Amino acid sequence: MIIRKTTINDISVLEKLFESAREYMIEQGNPTQWTNGYPDIDTIKIDIEKSKSYVCVDDDGIILATFVFSIGIEEYYKNIEDGSWLNDNEYGVIHRLASNRSKKGVASFCLNWCYNKINNIRVYTHKDNIPMQKLLEKEGYTQCGIITLKRSGDKRIAFQKV
Repeated sequence: MIIRKTTINDISVLEKLFESAREYMIEQGNPTQWTNGYPDIDTIKIDIEKSKSYVCVDDDGIILATFVFSIGIEEYYKNIEDGSWLNDNEYGVIHRLASNRSKKGVASFCLNWCYNKINNIRVYTHKDNIPMQKLLEKEGYTQCGIITLKRSGDKRIAFQKV
C-alpha cells in the first residue's frame, strides 16, 4: 500500500467510499456523525485544493481509504474540556478517515503514515464512533478530553499520540 495526494479524478471513488462509511457508522450504532451527505463533494474538493486530502491505494492502484491530514494549529483543538493535551508542541491533525473495509489494517496504515510525518498527532471522533475509538486506542492514542466544534457546538472526544 502507498499513500498519495488525492486528485480531482478520485472524487467519484471518494463519494462512494464516504457513502459506504456513513452506512457502516449507522450499522455500528453511530447514525448522527456524518449526516446530510457529509462530507459532500464541496468539502472533498476544498480538501483537495488545499492539498490536505490523501488516499491509500493498493498495488493495483485501487483506493482503499481516504483521510485529511495537515500539520499546524487548528481552531478545534485550542480549547479542551474535561482533560488536557499531552503537550503543546506542533502537531498534525487527521480528519475524515474512511476505509472501504476490503483489507484489514488499512486505517492503521493511514494513521501510522501520518505519525511518521510528525510524531505528535491530534484527532477527534464522535462519542458513538466506537470503531474509531477502538482503532485509536489500539494505535497508542490517549483520550485527552472533549472539544467543541465551532460551527455546530457538538462535542467530540479528543485523542493525541506523542
